[in-house]
This record gives sequence, structure tokens and C-alpha cells, in this order.
Amino acid sequence: MKYGKTERISGIVILLALLAIFVPWLMSDPAPREERPQPSFVIEKPTEVERRDVPAPERPATVNEPSLSSTPSSANSDGYIPIDVSPRTPQTDQAETASPAPSGSDAATPDNDPIADLMATNNSGSNSGSGSSGSNSTSNTASQSSSSPSSPSASSQGQWAVQVGSFGEAANARRLGEQLSGEGFTVYQRERDNNMTTVFVGPYATSEDGDAAMTSIKERANVQGLLVRVRD
Repeated sequence: MKYGKTERISGIVILLALLAIFVPWLMSDPAPREERPQPSFVIEKPTEVERRDVPAPERPATVNEPSLSSTPSSANSDGYIPIDVSPRTPQTDQAETASPAPSGSDAATPDNDPIADLMATNNSGSNSGSGSSGSNSTSNTASQSSSSPSSPSASSQGQWAVQVGSFGEAANARRLGEQLSGEGFTVYQRERDNNMTTVFVGPYATSEDGDAAMTSIKERANVQGLLVRVRD
């Protein structure tokens, strides 16, 4: 056995001691309310304080009594002082020494205004700059259109083409084909086994023509293609 006889006897003694302590406490009735200790409140007797009369305050001798003659003679019988509402001229010489304000066109436009001259110069410069920029943009557009490489001609017997996209929706493939056809490219489509529609540009006789066509598609239609070899 795990525990010996001595351990079991010790456990039984401890349980009996606990029962002897807690069972009487649980089984006993509470004491009546009258026997319970009640709180007590004690109010101490107030402390006696000596009382004495305090004399009324007197005015110091250094303070003079108010004089009735200090009232202004201009006050009426009710004690109010009349107020002079008529405006008075300010006691200053600013009105006499101030220079008259300029009138007419002399005050609005000074003889020499550097700010106005600067604004006029800027306006004339911006007008001339806008005209020159417009002509430059027109010339740049014309030069770019003239310098763009021409697309090589497609060959029906060619084995090279530029693949420009594969779409699950036939409408998207048709839209891209119409866009490239509008740019002057020869476009055709092929249906794949996975329900995808592939759009090609070409075909071309050589791979060099396919590279040139791929570059032209990127520059003119902003579409990145892939040069592939097509087979029937």
C-alpha cells in the first residue's frame, strides 16, 4: 500500500479535530439581538468660552470728514451733473498741419510705379512665351508623327506574328482588334481549346519584320506585344 498505518491514523485524527471545531459553530444559534453589543455614541459637553463686549470702531484722527462743499456747483437739485453733448474741436494742430489728400488721377496712378511696370513686362513675356510654346508643341507633334517608324506590311505566307493579348471574353478581343485596325495594323484572332481568344498582328515573313511591328505597336497603340512563331 502507498500509505502506512501511521499516516492513516494521523489523517483520521485531523478530520476528527476539524469536526470538533466546526460542527458546534455551525449548529449553534446566533445570539439574540438584545445580547449583541450595540454601538454607543457619546456627545461631549460644549466648552465654555469667555464672552466680552467689543467697542465700536472709531475713525482715525488722520482721516478728515467728508466736506459737503466738494459737490460741484453745476449739479442740479437731484445730484446729477449735466453733460455737455456738443462736440468740441480737438486740442491739437494735426488738422492744420495735415497735407490735403490727393484727388483725381494723381492719387490713383502715381507717375512712376515699378510694380505696374514689372507686371506689364511679365504679361507681355507670358503672352509671347505661350505663343512660342504652342508653336513648339505643334512642331514637336509633327516631328514625332513623321519620325515614328512605319509598320512593315503583313504577308499571308509569313510564319511570324505579334501576340498582343488573350481574352476569356470575345468582346474584349474584338475591342482590341478594332483599336489596332484603326491604327493601320493587320489583325486576326484564333480560338483556343481553353475558351480563350488570342489576338495577333501579322503575320510577317521574317522575325525582323515582326520586331519592327512590335515596336510600332508599342509606340502607336501603347500595347506591349510578344513575337511568336505561328503555325497552321
